[in-house]
Amino acid sequence: MEIRSVFDPDFAAYGKVLPGYDTEALTCALEAATPLPAGVEYVASEPALESLDIAAVLQSNAYGGMPIQLGWCNGHNTKLNCLEYHRDSELNIGSRDFILLLARADDVVDGRLDTARVRAFRAPRGAVVEVYATALHYAPCSAAAGEGFRVAVVLPRGTNGPRPAMTPLPGNAEDRCLWACNKWLLAHPESSEAAQGAVAALDGVNIDIAADI
Repeated sequence: MEIRSVFDPDFAAYGKVLPGYDTEALTCALEAATPLPAGVEYVASEPALESLDIAAVLQSNAYGGMPIQLGWCNGHNTKLNCLEYHRDSELNIGSRDFILLLARADDVVDGRLDTARVRAFRAPRGAVVEVYATALHYAPCSAAAGEGFRVAVVLPRGTNGPRPAMTPLPGNAEDRCLWACNKWLLAHPESSEAAQGAVAALDGVNIDIAADI
């Protein structure tokens, strides 16, 4: 699979890199205060990161004053497995290079997405990468074989919390994909999430970039 840079013009359909932020303290804290599991682990809100000065700066500047949570997604991964989206942008900042597997909202047809539409983008250490609300994404991937990743994840506070009670709307198939608070999920049939009841709406190969890194 071709892996392009987040600075490539093609990334503009999925997000952008936000300049001007000093992320050195954040990347150091990621390395020092968060684990590197063999699989993938996500923590929505991490006090060791939220106590840093950059947390207040991202809330006031990048999110225009909206309450945010600053957590992390760490581990080792090379597979797609699922794609998710939110009603807002997500910021990703890695303590080392990492790769995002992304698709666009308009790639979803009748509630399903062909994984042949997925693209891979490499983000460098310390860059503040905005993933648009219209870009489907999931866990980062390792940028080098066996190396793993530590990625800070910034979202509006409450995102990925408990799934809310919903009022049924006839014909609204998207409601079936609501997996958590502000998180809609499309799973590949091979994924553990599909086994747990997530809607298996990804068709095609469950992409694995292990041979490409």
